[in-house]
Amino acid sequence: MIKGSCLCEGIRYEYDAPIAEVVICHCDMCKRAQGTAFATNAPIKAALFSITHGAELIKEYWSSANKKRVFCSNCGSALYSQRSDSPDIIRLRLGTVTEGHIPAPHYEIHCDSRSSWLSAGSDRPTYDQAK
Repeated sequence: MIKGSCLCEGIRYEYDAPIAEVVICHCDMCKRAQGTAFATNAPIKAALFSITHGAELIKEYWSSANKKRVFCSNCGSALYSQRSDSPDIIRLRLGTVTEGHIPAPHYEIHCDSRSSWLSAGSDRPTYDQAK
């Protein structure tokens, strides 16, 4: 079981399965949405993810025609994103996980947008675009 919350803990969630894949994304949209040099995400099954507290605080922002970003309306924490063409998958923002095992990142995507001041420094696979 994976559990997590936003910064203010107004929204809490559970994921009833292990995290199987971890991806670091360097795309410009993720960097701006997270306010960091990259986002660390896990694609998870939407059917096994549930909001256990604070659903009324959830806000959605459609950052492109087919992708919404979901966050807390109180503290602004980014929780996950979801594409309308893949509604069965959620891309969970791993910085919000408070309980459960998170494996090391498997690969990095959109490395052509990596912040110039951030050095690579790992042996994991990197891709210029989404995998």
